Amino acid sequence: MALRRITLRDFVIVQALELELDAGFTVLTGETGAGKSILIDALQLALGARAEAGVVREGAHKTDICAEFDCPAHVLPWLQEAGFDGDDLLLLRRTVDAQGKSRAWINATPATAAQLRALGDMLLDIHGQHAWQSLTRPESVRGLLDAFAAVSAAETAARWAQWRADQKALQQASQAQAGWQQERERLQWQIGEVDKLAPAAGEWDELDAQHRRLSHAQALVDGADGAIRSLQDDESGALAGLARAHALLQAQEHIEPEFANLAEILSSSLAQASDVLRSLQSYLRRAPLDPQRLAALDARMSLWMGLARRYKRPPAQLPALLDDWKAQLRQLDSATDLEPLQAAQAASAKAYQAAARALSVARAKAAPRLSTAITRAMQGLGMEGGKFEVAVSKAQEPAAHGIDEVAFLVAAHPGMSPRPVGKVASGGELSRISLAISVTTSELGLAPTLIFDEVDAGVGGAVAETVGRLMQQLGQARQVLAVTHLPQVAACAHRHLVVTKQKGAAGTSSTVLAVQGEQRIAEMARMLGGERATETTLAHAREMLGAAGTTRQTRQTRQTSPGQD
Repeated sequence: MALRRITLRDFVIVQALELELDAGFTVLTGETGAGKSILIDALQLALGARAEAGVVREGAHKTDICAEFDCPAHVLPWLQEAGFDGDDLLLLRRTVDAQGKSRAWINATPATAAQLRALGDMLLDIHGQHAWQSLTRPESVRGLLDAFAAVSAAETAARWAQWRADQKALQQASQAQAGWQQERERLQWQIGEVDKLAPAAGEWDELDAQHRRLSHAQALVDGADGAIRSLQDDESGALAGLARAHALLQAQEHIEPEFANLAEILSSSLAQASDVLRSLQSYLRRAPLDPQRLAALDARMSLWMGLARRYKRPPAQLPALLDDWKAQLRQLDSATDLEPLQAAQAASAKAYQAAARALSVARAKAAPRLSTAITRAMQGLGMEGGKFEVAVSKAQEPAAHGIDEVAFLVAAHPGMSPRPVGKVASGGELSRISLAISVTTSELGLAPTLIFDEVDAGVGGAVAETVGRLMQQLGQARQVLAVTHLPQVAACAHRHLVVTKQKGAAGTSSTVLAVQGEQRIAEMARMLGGERATETTLAHAREMLGAAGTTRQTRQTRQTSPGQD
C-alpha cells in the first residue's frame, strides 16, 4: 500500500473531506459534473502542481490539502539527501490562499513545489484521459521506449552539449582568424619597431642620469677644481687654516684642558677635508670631458623619446609596453592555433557518437519487446488482429536525444501495414492503444500508486470488462486508483468510491463516500441505466459484481479497514 489518506479543506467545491484509501484497485464514479477528478486534482496539487487562487473554495481564505503515504524504501535516500525526516509514514501538505500564494511541507518541514514534484514522481504515476495525444509527440514516444529499455538519454544529451560547444568554439575561431591575423600583423610591426631599440627595464633612468652628468661636465670639472684650490692654497686654503688653528689649540691644551677637545674636533675636520681633497682630485682624473659619449646618449635618448611620443607612453614605460605586446601576440598565436580546438571537437564528437550508438543499440533491442507487449495488450482490448510496432530508424541529423527517430506505428486491422498512430487510428482506437501502453508501461516505474483518470473513454462492452480486469490485475501488486464512467470497470474494483454533489444554502459542495453492498449495487445500476434504477438494472448490477468477484473482496477490505465510511 502507498496512499493511505487524503484530507481536503475548502478545495474547489469541497468544504471538508477526509478519505482513507486501501490497497488494491479502487474506482471513483459519480454523475457527470459531480467532480470525479477532484481527488486527482488535489493529489496533483499536493505533489507540486501549479497553484492558483481558483482552487480555493468561494468564500474561503485558503485551501488546505494533506496526503499521507506509506514511505517506500526507494524514497528514503532522497528524503535524507534533501534534509527531510524519513519514517514509515510520509505526510505531504500544501496550502494555497485566496491570492494564489502557496506553502508546502514534507513531514512538517517546509518544502518547495519543485521538491514536491520530485517526490511525487516517486510516489504516483498518473495516466490521464488525453494520454493518447502524447503518442504523436516524438519526445514522448522516445521517453516511453527509453523507460521500457531502462536507459537514459542524459549522458548522450551531455555529450551532445559538449560537442556543440566545441563545434561553436572552432567555428568562431575559424571565422575570427581574418581579424586576428590583421591584429597579429599590427602587433608584430610594433614589436619589431620597439625591439630595434631593445629598451631594458631601468635603462631610461640610467641614461637620463648619465646625460645630465655629461651635459654639465665642464661645470662639474670647474667646480671640483675650484674646491681643490680653496682647500689646498698655501696661504688662504682651508687645509692650511685648519692646520694652523689645530696647532695653536694643541700648544695651549696643557693650560686649558677644554682646548684638547676642540683640537680633537679640528683634527677630525682636517682629516675629513683631506679626504674630500683626495676624492676631488680622483674625480678630475676619471671624469674628463667626453663629447662622443654625450652625442651617443643624445641619439639613444632621442629614439626613446620618439617611440614614447608615438605610443603615448612615458619613456620609462616602454619596456613594460613591449612585454605586454609580446604577451598579447602569444595569446593571439594560441587563439589562432586551430589544432587544439579541432582535437577537442573531434574528441567530443567521438564521445557523443559512442554514447549515441550505445543508446541506439539498447533502443533497438527493446523495441521488439515493447511492440510485442503492447500488441498483446491491444488484443485483449478488442483490437483482434491489430498490431503495434515501435519503429526505430536513423535520424537525418544527430541530436541531443541521440541518432534515432522513434515512431509508434499501428495496424488496427489484420492485413494492414503499420502506419503512424495518429494517421490511421480512430478516437476510440487511440484511447484503447493509449490504455494498452499505459497498462504495459505502468509496470516499469517504482511508483507504488497508479492513477488512471478516465483512460477508458471511448471503450465499452467486452472491452470495458477487459479494461477492468487489467486494472484489477494491476491492483494485485500496486495500488490502483481509477476515475471511470464504465460500470464494467467499476465492477472489477476492490473498493468503490462515489462522488456526489449537493446544493445547499451555503452553495454547491462535493463529497466522496465509500459504498458497498446495496449502495454499491445502486450506484452500478445508476451507471447502467441512468438516474432511476429498475429491477432490471439492479439485477444486472448484481450480476456484474458477482461475475467480477469483487463483492466478497470489498467486504474483506472493509473488515480490515473499519470506520472508513
